[in-house]
Amino acid sequence: MAIYNYTAYKNGTSDIVKGKVEATSMRDARTEIRSLGLTPTSIIEENTTQKKQQGGKKALAKMPKMGLGEQIDFTSTLQILASAGIPIIESLLFIENDAAKLKMRQVAAELRRQIMNGGTFAGTIAKYPEQFGHVYIGLVKTGEDAGELEKTLDRLLDLLNKQANIRSKVIGALMYPAFVILLAIFIVIVMLVFVFPVFKDMFDQMGMQLPWITRVLMDIGITLKQNWVAIPAAFIVAIVGINFVFRWKPSKYKIDEFVLKVPLLSKLIQFSNFANFIAVMQVAYDAGVPILECLYLANMTLTNHTLEQKVGEAAVKIQQGQHLSAALRATRTMPKMILFMIATGEQSGRLGDMLGQAVSYIDKALDNIIDVMTKMIEPIMLVVIGTIVLVLASALYLPLFASYMGM
Repeated sequence: MAIYNYTAYKNGTSDIVKGKVEATSMRDARTEIRSLGLTPTSIIEENTTQKKQQGGKKALAKMPKMGLGEQIDFTSTLQILASAGIPIIESLLFIENDAAKLKMRQVAAELRRQIMNGGTFAGTIAKYPEQFGHVYIGLVKTGEDAGELEKTLDRLLDLLNKQANIRSKVIGALMYPAFVILLAIFIVIVMLVFVFPVFKDMFDQMGMQLPWITRVLMDIGITLKQNWVAIPAAFIVAIVGINFVFRWKPSKYKIDEFVLKVPLLSKLIQFSNFANFIAVMQVAYDAGVPILECLYLANMTLTNHTLEQKVGEAAVKIQQGQHLSAALRATRTMPKMILFMIATGEQSGRLGDMLGQAVSYIDKALDNIIDVMTKMIEPIMLVVIGTIVLVLASALYLPLFASYMGM
């Protein structure tokens, strides 16, 4: 018998409960927790022997956090070796010795060390949720419990590749406007600091009244030239401030709520979030995870707080006996076509297949949204750059035109 620490949702509510149960295996522990009226989201075996040896003094060994690309390479290598029948310890030893990236070697070395001390692969990675993520850990646990770790690694690899593809699409759509904005800021600073002060002496010799826009930009340029340290300082403050606003929960929640009201941006946020959501739902469902736990795992991928909160409410309704499609429809956040596919899958008993169709649909829809945004951004950026050039040119040439007219 072993002791298992668990984290679970109390049925019918969104309350989180933590505790311990004694069982002969991970599967029995899961059954025992469900008999208590709870839905487990995390189950970790308590290694009492190792704790006694360490006397509770030795902290958990640090492990570097792998990026998405490194996680894909790590999982791909494990899946290939597992499909060849190579045990997990030997697979980790291969990565430890021959992986090209240092982080992968360090992760493999620490995992292998702990597994050789009596742990399981799922139980060991469960100690590092920040490095692997709850979705990765949950699916590996399910696969290991069912004796299908090879298939689970294959499903995880597909999931990680889809997430990388979605991320690259969204970043690609936002990279062009970000580059144009930075270029515009650079041009404005160069003009204000190096060009406008040169014209100041010439305008002073004319002895004429300068237009207000010329005076304002001239004063800004001279101030920036005299206090040039303020330019990099302003950039640093802006970067830190933006980062704080997007990380501080009260402001992040307001931003997450606001972006869902912006016409085209809301579609991008909605489809990019639900692309990961449905992909995890499909992988977890195919792995044999109960539908409610599939929903909890999928909900962890949502980066928009408003969507995450709405789907969390749907989970409570499913606990109360509603169907998945009806509970998600009540949130009024998911695309209608996806809801239709889920409802059809529930009625026909082919939910896994319909979730796969939903993933393909979202991928195509996301491509279309990004294409439309790219086409709209180009003329908007041209207008912005044109306006900036017009303002700067007007500030320089209006005094010249006025002097010529006065001759």
